[in-house]
Amino acid sequence: MKFNKALALGAVSGASLLLLAACGSKSSDKSLASDQTLNWVETANLPTMDPSKSTDIVSGGTLNNVDEGLLRLGEGSKLRPGVAKSYSVSKDGKTWTFNLRHSKWSNGDPVTANDFVYGWRRTVKPSTASQYAYLYDHVKNFSAVNKGKLAPSKLGIKADGKYKVVVTLSRPQTYFKYLVGAQAFFPQNQKVAEKYGSKYASNSSSAVYNGPFKLTGWNGTNNTWTLKKNKQYWNAKATKLAAIKFQVIKDQGTWLSQYQSGKVDEIITDGTQYKQLKNSKEMHLRNGASTFYLEMNQRKGFFKNNVAARKAISLAINKEQLVKNVLADGSQAPKGLVPTKLAKRGNTDFADAAYVKSGTAYNLKQAKAEWRQALKKSGRSSLSLELLADDTPAGKQTAEFIQSQLTKLPGLKVTTTNVPFNVRLSRSTKGDFDLVIGGWSADFPDAISFSSLFTSNNSYNRGQWQNSAYDTAIKNAEGKDADNSAARWDDLVSAEKTLMSQQGIVPLYQQTQAQLLKSKVKGVQYFPTGAQWDFSHAYISNSK
Repeated sequence: MKFNKALALGAVSGASLLLLAACGSKSSDKSLASDQTLNWVETANLPTMDPSKSTDIVSGGTLNNVDEGLLRLGEGSKLRPGVAKSYSVSKDGKTWTFNLRHSKWSNGDPVTANDFVYGWRRTVKPSTASQYAYLYDHVKNFSAVNKGKLAPSKLGIKADGKYKVVVTLSRPQTYFKYLVGAQAFFPQNQKVAEKYGSKYASNSSSAVYNGPFKLTGWNGTNNTWTLKKNKQYWNAKATKLAAIKFQVIKDQGTWLSQYQSGKVDEIITDGTQYKQLKNSKEMHLRNGASTFYLEMNQRKGFFKNNVAARKAISLAINKEQLVKNVLADGSQAPKGLVPTKLAKRGNTDFADAAYVKSGTAYNLKQAKAEWRQALKKSGRSSLSLELLADDTPAGKQTAEFIQSQLTKLPGLKVTTTNVPFNVRLSRSTKGDFDLVIGGWSADFPDAISFSSLFTSNNSYNRGQWQNSAYDTAIKNAEGKDADNSAARWDDLVSAEKTLMSQQGIVPLYQQTQAQLLKSKVKGVQYFPTGAQWDFSHAYISNSK
């Protein structure tokens, strides 16, 4: 998503910003159906509801609707008020002061500044092992606290009274305003967290909620759960939906049948369905800031320090054929890791500025030559690899296609393993894979949301590719060049070019979701970045 003046407003030095009250749904009581229940589908289970440990889009989307941070992201990446009704930034960009409204948790407890202090400290402290803790890297003393060298109390956040949060950064960060709306920065009720201990947020009853909805009916492993209107929410009058009923459906045929029979209100179509239904009045193309990619395990063994092997894998996969003939759902072949339309400088899209043709090209002849070189370097004549992927329809399709492409390389045998989403995440984190298909959706509208992933020590760098030039470029973008937009842009472009020229990963496709949504459903907000779906202003109309 490109930068524009609306995005820059929150970064004015020394500014005091009063956020406009959130608008209610554009509906009248006469236009509302008597049953305000939305039936929604996920293709994977909820792994967790712990804001400190959520890393996936399923739990992130749910958390975004049951919890609320200091600020919220609205349409067009404009900031909406969250628990903070206003905030200010010091002239040096290092001190952010948030003035809180008087709001409540779903159990009636007040949401206070201490809830943010506790939640942030809990996310950053090493024993929590939060994979999203790195987002705090600009907060004063983050590194020392996260490494256990300083107590969590030394983190640069404090409560100034009951309803004021003061955050001190170690260096300016213009996009910090977007981070405080992410789940890793949500407040947490200390009393509830300590009551449940290791079981905290492991089911719907072991947590409390401060957002538009509250979670019910989730036991930690089941395939259904419900979000019910949270009457304690500060802006509950703007929430029209009484409930959102979720169910997990992994079979596309079943999903379409449920949609056509009216049992569910939306479906993300696959390629075959999209081709047949793309002219429907209920079709919506959701262009996301999401890239799916292949990671190669570089902890040790074949791919470590073997650029030829990594390039061979990438060159052997025809990304255009994958998106057009296999997925066929509107997704597009990538130019690199950072998707198009996420960031722009002047008239130049970041993806164009950082484009390295060889990083996403298809050339089987060259791939075979690189592969023979890689085998020779390792002293092998053949190799067997396991390709790990989700057990979703798209996961299976993509894995089967890649398997068919890679087996064209001499001496290579590839087997596929499709597992539930949470299993794939767990195995990826442990490094229990040879090749794994993963994906990332930007948390905020800035290239760094992707670029930071593949620094040497980032927990999301699951293949553990390492490059000092890449690390330095990202360090400069986040450090000495943070307030110099031109230099920062050049740093990030340089990093992307290094990643692609060294084939640290293999970008596969930039995702577009082709969604059928019942015409009676109004006001659902979709965001290319972050948690994607916001139901706080949605409603069911009594007319189509």
